[in-house]
Amino acid sequence: MDNAQLTRKQKEFFDYIVSYRNENDIWPTYREIADEFGFKSPNSVTQNLQALLNKGYLIRGDDNEYEINPRFDDGYSNLNASGIPIRGIIAAGLLQEAVEADLGNIGMQKLFPHLDKMFALRVSGSSMTEAGINDGDFVLLVDNDISNGDIGAVLYNGETTLKRVFFGTNGLRLEPANESYNDIVIEPDIFEEVKIVGRYVGHVNRNGFFRSTDH
Repeated sequence: MDNAQLTRKQKEFFDYIVSYRNENDIWPTYREIADEFGFKSPNSVTQNLQALLNKGYLIRGDDNEYEINPRFDDGYSNLNASGIPIRGIIAAGLLQEAVEADLGNIGMQKLFPHLDKMFALRVSGSSMTEAGINDGDFVLLVDNDISNGDIGAVLYNGETTLKRVFFGTNGLRLEPANESYNDIVIEPDIFEEVKIVGRYVGHVNRNGFFRSTDH
């Protein structure tokens, strides 16, 4: 990789992002980047990302999010899209002879039954930590009905939040899973719009995949 066009600090910034992504399969959050480089403001993170974008080391993806330019992304590969290989059979009772065989793959549709309605959002904040959802995690949401008490993503007047949703006579009560945060009560007037963006079904982070236990 030719880094001649990057300053020393920009190269350190870019190398950190690439290394973190390769190790964890996700990008670092703004908070993690700021802590790594001692930035006092998230604006410093944005400025460095914009510099890498201007110099072609980052590009904008289909969802307008930053992505690493494939030209400078050596050595990274995603999970085979065909699924996870099934390598044999293991006993869950008495000890039995190991059986190794090629039994095909567990496809994404098997892992995620609502795959056609599923999308992901990156979490920013800590109001749902007691539900196991932490800053930087990817929450998996499905675009279908939400029941009273389910965790869901709510859009209100252009702002979004992830909370446990309770329906009231005049609106919604959004309950966090962190005692440091207060409930949010939304009682919109006729000119305001409230929309349930999606129902939470699980989340993904560097430790693996975690499914919702609500249903």
